[in-house]
Amino acid sequence: MGVTFESILEAREHIKDSVIYTPTIKATRLSLHLGIDLYLKLENLQHTSAFKARGALNKLLNLSEEQRKKGVIACSAGNHAQGVAYNATRLGIPSVIVMPNGTPFNKVKRTEDFGAKVVLYGNAFDESVGETMRMAEEQDLTFIHPFDDDAVVAGQGTLGLEMMEQQPDLDVVVVPIGGGGLIAGVATAVKGINPDIKVIGAQAENFDAVLAMSEGREFVGGEATLAEGIAVKAPSKKDFEIIDRLVDDIYAVSEREIEEAIFDLLSDEKLVAEGAAGAALAVIKNNVDNLKGKKVGMVLCGGNIDSRTLSTLILRGLVRDGRITRLIFEIDDTPGQLSDISRIIGESGANVIEVIHQRMMQTVSLKRAELEVVVEARDKQHVQELISTLQDAGFKVTATRDV
Repeated sequence: MGVTFESILEAREHIKDSVIYTPTIKATRLSLHLGIDLYLKLENLQHTSAFKARGALNKLLNLSEEQRKKGVIACSAGNHAQGVAYNATRLGIPSVIVMPNGTPFNKVKRTEDFGAKVVLYGNAFDESVGETMRMAEEQDLTFIHPFDDDAVVAGQGTLGLEMMEQQPDLDVVVVPIGGGGLIAGVATAVKGINPDIKVIGAQAENFDAVLAMSEGREFVGGEATLAEGIAVKAPSKKDFEIIDRLVDDIYAVSEREIEEAIFDLLSDEKLVAEGAAGAALAVIKNNVDNLKGKKVGMVLCGGNIDSRTLSTLILRGLVRDGRITRLIFEIDDTPGQLSDISRIIGESGANVIEVIHQRMMQTVSLKRAELEVVVEARDKQHVQELISTLQDAGFKVTATRDV
């Protein structure tokens, strides 16, 4: 039968008491900065911090009593793993999650904390999938596919119903695309309520497999991406049939654009978002001229970003904004130079974070020294004012852009 508006309504009845009715909020600062009316569906506040809990739960609730007793198995190193583990344990269903070797320990631990048995197998995801299918057949476990399953897709589509209830006059909805399950469900839901609403898909350029299918070309990507939650090489053909019928446009964005969008969500809205959500905002930013005057909804699909990755991303964002800058000085190698520089920086309202005073490993003359000073400033304009003040004081100084 496939995924229908009616099957999504049924899924909602099944899962409504066990999922969080996440808010759809106006992104006040982003709306102001972009010049559009932007609303965010906060699935980062969902159980396991991602929308995947919806589809996993609906699938589990559709299992027979015998299937529940025998248990389920899934292959995932991310949100699907935790969605299956969390809901299976809550329903008393044994679960096994197969992950590739080298999966970060924190992902393994989080999945085990939800009650699943984790099996590490293979150095590539395809190897892990093969082992998953072998174990499913050998142990008579039910395989829970992350996106190529009607019950899973219908579960994901329930967030589309909620968006339309919360903001019924949306003109556009922007949804990340990996395997296609999320956007297939959301498009079916929102267009079942308002056939005229525009649905836009967002992909990472390194994994634009669905866009490649829609353009009739071979997918040749597959490099590492910050949007690992939508890093899918082989999307669902069933999901693509829905996408081809209901999704109006699909765009792909670069890694830099995804990174900057995640920083924007954190900086402007104080929301932690993973790379897939960053891809959706990046698509909105790239098409902002076409979205003027429209009420735009975006699925912030999850917040599971590695803390180390996030900390580096924040620092790089501060550098891009000019709020952290490295100043390079060529100074006389005499006493008092550093104290004069520090005084001028302090009086300007900036803050010194780090100082590196080079005498040996440098290209300047013997009687001079190279000084690197990392400063925290308000913005790029503040940095330029600081540099002008230092130059007026007689210092030879330049700023570097590190990212």
